[in-house]
Amino acid sequence: MKIGLYFGTYNPIHVGHLIIANHMAEYADLDQIWMVVTPHNPLKKKATLLDDQQRLQMVFLATEDYPKIKPSDIEFKLPQPSYTVITLEHLKEKYPNHEFSLIMGEDNLKTLHKWRNYDVILENHDIYVYPRISDEPENAELKSHPKIHVIDAPIVEISSTFIRNNIKEGKNIQPLLPPKVWEYIDHNNFYKK
Repeated sequence: MKIGLYFGTYNPIHVGHLIIANHMAEYADLDQIWMVVTPHNPLKKKATLLDDQQRLQMVFLATEDYPKIKPSDIEFKLPQPSYTVITLEHLKEKYPNHEFSLIMGEDNLKTLHKWRNYDVILENHDIYVYPRISDEPENAELKSHPKIHVIDAPIVEISSTFIRNNIKEGKNIQPLLPPKVWEYIDHNNFYKK
C-alpha cells in the first residue's frame, strides 16, 4: 500500500488540512493519507500546543468520514523532538509492506535542505508537494528532483495560528473548521485564553 504521510501539529486541524489531504488521496497515486500528529515540532514552542491526545482527537473527529484519510499517533511513541527521518525509519520497520511518501507544502520544500538527513529522505521516499504562497526563493534543483512530485492542488491560505488568534479575540471562525472539531473546541473552551 502507498501511504502519504501528512505531518502537522494540527493545533487545530482545519478545513485547509482536509482539502489538501483529500486532494492527495484522490489525485496523487496514494492509497491512503495518514495525518501524523506531531507531538513537538523542533521549530515551534511546545507551550503553544494543546495536549497531544486532544489534538489527535480533533484529527480523528475531522477524518472519520473520509475512508482514505487516517489519524496517526506514531510519533507519540518516538523520542522528542520528532525528526521525520527517524519516523520514516520506524514506519519502514513496523510496516515493511507499505511504501511511505511525504506530503508537504511548497514552503517546506524550499527549506528541505535544512532538515536532518534530508538526503536520506529524498533517496528513499517520494515527496508530494502542494502549492503555497511564499516569499522564500524557489529551490529549482529540489523541485526537479525525480522523487519530488508537485501536485496541482488548491492553494489554501488558512493557518491554525489565525484560527487560534481569532478564537482568542472572540471571532466566529466556525466555517474554517470541520463541524465536529468546532464543537469539540467550543465545548472545551480551547484557545480562549
